[in-house]
Order: sequence, then C-alpha cells, then structure tokens
Amino acid sequence: MSNDNTAPIASQNYDEEVLTIIPLYPMLRQSIIELLASWHGPVEAWFDTGCGTGTLVADACKVFPHTKFTLADPSAKMLAIARQKLAGNAQVTFIESDSQGLGYADNQFDIITAIQCHHYLNEDERRRAVGNCFRMLKSAGMFITFENIKPLSEAGIRLGLKRWTKYQRDRGKTAEEVERNIARFGKEYFPISILEHLELLRSIGFPCVEILWASYMQAGFYAIKRDGMSY
Repeated sequence: MSNDNTAPIASQNYDEEVLTIIPLYPMLRQSIIELLASWHGPVEAWFDTGCGTGTLVADACKVFPHTKFTLADPSAKMLAIARQKLAGNAQVTFIESDSQGLGYADNQFDIITAIQCHHYLNEDERRRAVGNCFRMLKSAGMFITFENIKPLSEAGIRLGLKRWTKYQRDRGKTAEEVERNIARFGKEYFPISILEHLELLRSIGFPCVEILWASYMQAGFYAIKRDGMSY
C-alpha cells in the first residue's frame, strides 16, 4: 500500500493506475453526472467526500457551472493534486477530513458524493460516515456512493476475485501486484454486499434507496433524503 492515502496507489500515480485496477472507472463519474443532469432542480451546493485527485468535480464543473463544490479528503497529497487540477476555479473549496469527522452543520448540501472511500471503514466508522452525509444533506438532497462490494456467496467471492485478477493482468499488472491487490480484500478494505448497502442506507433514514450501477466487484447507489419529489 502507498503511504500517503488508503488506496494501493501513490497519489501522484492515481489517475493513471486506477484504470488498471477498477474496471470501467470513468463510467462511475459519467453515471453520476448523467443522474444529476436529471435532478429536479439546480444543484447549488455539492460536497464530494473522499475526493481523491478531484477528477469527479473537474468533470462536474463543466456540466454544472453554477454549482459550488466542497472537496474533502484525509490525504493531504491527494488534496494537493486536486487543488492543482482545479487551480483558479472559483467554484471549489477544499478541506482535509475524512467522512466520519466532518463538522458541517445540518442541511447544507444538495448533493453529497462518496466515491470508493467508505469501504476502508469498519462497520461503526462506515455508519458514522454515512450518517454524517445524511445529516449534512438538505431535506430533498441526494447521497451518491460507489464502493467495492462483497458477493453474497463464497462461490461468488471466489469467482469475482478470479475475474478481477484477470482484469488486472490483462492491463499490465505484474503477478506480484495483482496478488497484493487481491490479498487486500477483507483485510485492508472491508466490502459489504449490495443488500447490506441498501439496508444501511435505509436504516440511516433514507426513504428512497436505489442501485445506480454495478460492474465486476463495484456498485453505485443513490439515496434521497426525503421522497415525494417529482423528477
């Protein structure tokens, strides 16, 4: 593991190397932006926790030119790259924090995104992180999260890891690199199943919870804080 963030990639190499580890990674961002392009009204305030190198917000700024973005990450080196990528953009603000330590007041944001960051947390930390996101959302706000997931069966886990191994090898990862990444499953990051994700979001208080995207061993979800809106 790199020593400047929780991913297995050093921050300065993240944008390039993440494509060799997470299948269809650019489609995560595309799915989020397409979803929010169908949102019920203007997106005035968007919080991206676990922002990494800021690529999601860099893409979103082009589609949502009037939105104010707040980017948070516990890695100072990731934030430094995000600041450089978004230099001169008056739409963005940065803070160094993880999701479970966020101190914003209630009802601040229309949208909160958490992309590939909460699977590093244990059960209590994950619940606190998602609860913070719920609390910070406005009453009709939306939470969008993408995470590594755990298949429902042992056979599913074995097959999923085998398929993921092939994906990485086909994209030039060495046998040692692939073995190191596979060995992190359940030890350095802690995926939960799609069903557990849905139950967690409902138990936090979201009345509307949906699956947005799924591929390989990643899935995306969106949850709306108050149902009954017309979309």
